Amino acid sequence: MKKKQITKIIFAMILLITTTGCSTKSNEDKVTIKEPGGSITVIDNTGKEAGAPEISIAKIDSYKKLEISDWLDGDTVVVSKENESLEKMKLEELSDSYPRSLYLYNLKTKEYKLLKEEAELNLGGAKLSSDKKNLLYSGNSLGDLSYYVLNLENLKSFGISGDPIGSAGSANWADKNTVIGAGYTNGAYYASTEGKITSLKELDQKSIFIIKKLKDLIYYNTADDNTIMALNLSTGKITSLNLANVSGLYPAPDENQLLALQYKGSKQILSLSDRDGSNVKTIAEGAELGGVSWSPDQRMIAYSMKGDSKGAANGLYLYDMLTGKSTLIAVDILNAVTCWSPSGKELVYTQWDGKQYNSSIVYLEFSLQK
Repeated sequence: MKKKQITKIIFAMILLITTTGCSTKSNEDKVTIKEPGGSITVIDNTGKEAGAPEISIAKIDSYKKLEISDWLDGDTVVVSKENESLEKMKLEELSDSYPRSLYLYNLKTKEYKLLKEEAELNLGGAKLSSDKKNLLYSGNSLGDLSYYVLNLENLKSFGISGDPIGSAGSANWADKNTVIGAGYTNGAYYASTEGKITSLKELDQKSIFIIKKLKDLIYYNTADDNTIMALNLSTGKITSLNLANVSGLYPAPDENQLLALQYKGSKQILSLSDRDGSNVKTIAEGAELGGVSWSPDQRMIAYSMKGDSKGAANGLYLYDMLTGKSTLIAVDILNAVTCWSPSGKELVYTQWDGKQYNSSIVYLEFSLQK
């Protein structure tokens, strides 16, 4: 692991764009800071309105061969990395690598604490329950993912498989004690943190693609119809949110708003709506979008974008809900996965380069521009 420090920049790290694109800036507006092993392009912020909130970058720390997937607290992250205490993988396609295991990593002491290891299995994609007592993660060698829940107190885990679902096709937290997901073939399920798995009868025989639970509603779409539907658990009624061509759904922390990643012809858009699908607003539009996540206070939305002919740069952006503007915080970042620290002052982005995961932590500062 190599740690890269990037010098603090006060005024030169902001690019404000509209929600549908940004104008092309000349090279005179750009400052490039080069360091061993890479560089980062900074685009100067000009012409801001008085009193507009300002985002600046204090530093960016880079972590090679490490997948950072969540935060236990402000100093401790959940990571996946190769475990050299195990034998290398036996499959010929993976024989030059060790299995990836799950750890807690302290950012201050640089110490690792092993959480879970499995011979011949790469573990990753770990997400904590809201009470930080359990960890949902996936396992993979080659082929489809399998899903597991780990109790962080006793470090015992169970696989989400068996009757009545066979195996899980997806998994995400529904609440602090329950996982919800799609069955591998059809239907959907609940899995408690105690290991009890039950099918969701209302969605039997449906080929579920996306499924999320918000309060008394279950949102889903199917492989046959990618429009988001809402199942009311109290009444059993199913209604459409009229959000079509959805490939990703991201509920706000307070569960009153939704972000939807949608296909629009050859482009993708990131739209914001109320939980019933009303008051739809486009946040971003580009050739490719990803890396979507909400800050804990719900002020910021992170996303990565591949630009289009309108001149938007490829990179990682923050959309500010207070100003309705987007800020470019890192360039040449595509297909990233992001997650926020509990304080909302640090943002992780992780990328897969075809051989390994690499992660970076962006340390943010917020101030009021006078």
